[in-house]
Amino acid sequence: MASGKPSRFWPRLLVFAYALPRLILPSRRPENIRRILVAHHLLLGDTIMLAGLLKKLRRDYPAAGIDVLVPVAWLPIFAGAPYGVRALPYDPRSLASHRELLACGPYDWALVPADNRWSWVARAMGARWITAFAGGPGGSKDWPVDEHVAWPTTAEAWGDIASRLAPGQEPAPFIVGEWPAPGRPAAIPALPAAPYAVLHLGASSPHKLWPAEHWRALAEGFDVAEVRVVWSAGPRELDLVHAVDPEGRFVSMAGKLDMAGLWYLLTEAAVLVSPDTGVAHLARLTGTPAVVLFGPGSPIISGPGRFWCDSPFAVVWVEDIPCRDQNLLFERPLPWVRHCWRSVAECGNPRCIQQIDENQVMQAIERVAGIRLEKDGK
Repeated sequence: MASGKPSRFWPRLLVFAYALPRLILPSRRPENIRRILVAHHLLLGDTIMLAGLLKKLRRDYPAAGIDVLVPVAWLPIFAGAPYGVRALPYDPRSLASHRELLACGPYDWALVPADNRWSWVARAMGARWITAFAGGPGGSKDWPVDEHVAWPTTAEAWGDIASRLAPGQEPAPFIVGEWPAPGRPAAIPALPAAPYAVLHLGASSPHKLWPAEHWRALAEGFDVAEVRVVWSAGPRELDLVHAVDPEGRFVSMAGKLDMAGLWYLLTEAAVLVSPDTGVAHLARLTGTPAVVLFGPGSPIISGPGRFWCDSPFAVVWVEDIPCRDQNLLFERPLPWVRHCWRSVAECGNPRCIQQIDENQVMQAIERVAGIRLEKDGK
């Protein structure tokens, strides 16, 4: 039965048709780099955490044209060309998208920061030299790769790891304001008067969802502290808001904002409370104090690290969870990685997120945003 989604077959065939002949030609490390491509198809948070790599490339190649592939939904946050980088919209299922990308090359150097499958797209776009991380499953994914970079042997944040793809010193830590704000949408709903807290309920995995009763208690705490509550979630997550606030006591922006609208919602917020998901990382760009709930994910991999060390980002998690024991990161087994990507069928009782209580979160809110909340108004 058809899934309803466009097939990847024809786009892949087009990529192979362009890339395979170029694999026959000998590769040579370019001496004069004028054009650079960063090829990936990551989720929002992982895409934002490439900022350190982009900043490093601009510092070391100030005259180069730098392009980065970006999923279409994330384009608004790249509208201001951060670090002088051009975002190229990319949909792996769209034949038209691939045709547009193939017309953008050639490139002197391409970097593939996550799954090495995107090295094929880079080669098809005319990349003369491709750098990617080592340690993957190998095989055909690595055929177009010219140079492999080793993964760190000790724990690091993904943003710091990604910047290792390019040689040279680490980039300077992120400073709020160096990533340009997108244009303010004309149709953005009216935002509530300050002060308000954004409570983002949704996440990419059911195991990252904090129980409704905890969110409800947190909202009551903000209400007593005279800080307005604004619910946030994706357009397919409206049921999460209804489960927490069935009477609609608090303002909801769930499903009403695109990336640009969400940017401005966060910019004016006193604090964001969110599971470990893309919105939490967007708050780093806006400088919004963020309290981030880590269930199955790793606060080391997705935490501030060195590049985001000055961001107001508080981690809340339960450390002693034995089943947070999987060590793959982008298909690479790394001994220091500890997280869990089990399915709902494999784990119907995610203690990693359920055991985070309101007191932990309230204490983190006070640390990062200076807002004192008390449970049950006491």
